[in-house]
Amino acid sequence: MLQSLASNSCVRLIQNHKSTWYFVSLILGYLLYLIFGAVVFSSVELPYEDQLRQELRAVKKQFLLENECLSEERLERFLKKALDASNYGVSILNNASANWNWDFTSSLFFASTVLSTTGYGHTAPLSDGGKAFCIIYSVIGIPFTLLFLTAVVQRIMVFSTRRPVTYIHTRWGLSKQLVAIVHATLLGMLAVSCFFLIPAAIFSALEENWNFLESFYFCFISLSTIGLGDYVPGEAANQKFRELYKVGITVYLILGLIVMLVVLETFCELQQLKQLRKMFYLKKEKPQDRLAILEHDHLSFTTVSDNTGGKNEDKAKTFVSVPTLVSPNDDPMIQ
Repeated sequence: MLQSLASNSCVRLIQNHKSTWYFVSLILGYLLYLIFGAVVFSSVELPYEDQLRQELRAVKKQFLLENECLSEERLERFLKKALDASNYGVSILNNASANWNWDFTSSLFFASTVLSTTGYGHTAPLSDGGKAFCIIYSVIGIPFTLLFLTAVVQRIMVFSTRRPVTYIHTRWGLSKQLVAIVHATLLGMLAVSCFFLIPAAIFSALEENWNFLESFYFCFISLSTIGLGDYVPGEAANQKFRELYKVGITVYLILGLIVMLVVLETFCELQQLKQLRKMFYLKKEKPQDRLAILEHDHLSFTTVSDNTGGKNEDKAKTFVSVPTLVSPNDDPMIQ
């Protein structure tokens, strides 16, 4: 008996706090996913890092043996200076000295990566004035970019998703959910083809040191606004039409980001995903429920008041109905 009551109370507790339990499971699942990613990246990349470290030590040791007049301390200072400059996008190599990081087209590309929060990190402001302006420019520009993207995506969604789905649903009489799923799938495939596969093939042809996988990797890292910065197009030595190439990449990033947002918004409007999201949200108290509660409270208060008033009136009538004696002779008991 006690076990059945305990189990019933547990079931009732879980049912009454479904969204909370779903939210807790979501947090645990996200933490496990982070740990899973850390374990995989560590197991895959750590051997390559160790191999690269050993190769660099061997090259450094061989260089010092071949140049006995150079001390290790002087070589360390030189390498540190060169690496610090490389972190700011300035290379010491002769074949890369012709590329400027802050001409107009490169600055336009940098501004687009800042406002879209991609931030490759291969180029960064060197001066204090540039760093201060970057802060102010980002504080104003990032919300402005979000407003711009939201307005553009909302207008595109009307013509790319809502009207086609409604037209096919009303014209052919198909289920609206089925039409929405098929439309979202086709739109996603079209976006992957036009903004991942085809640009990856173009980048692999224009960039000498990139294969198709590396080019596809750059497209994904850029359009997902991750922006690791390990692959940046147009930075090769003696790049042909470098200025026009940089402008083309800037346009590609802006258009690709808009298309990705349209695709994500299209999938988010699917009824199945809406129901999935609602599982983790707190339930809002509906205005109708509040109105019903207020009406119930008002009705209860009115009933109590009416009952109290009625009782008082009855009492008053009882007291009023007692005959008033004018003289003792009027009392029938005395008579």
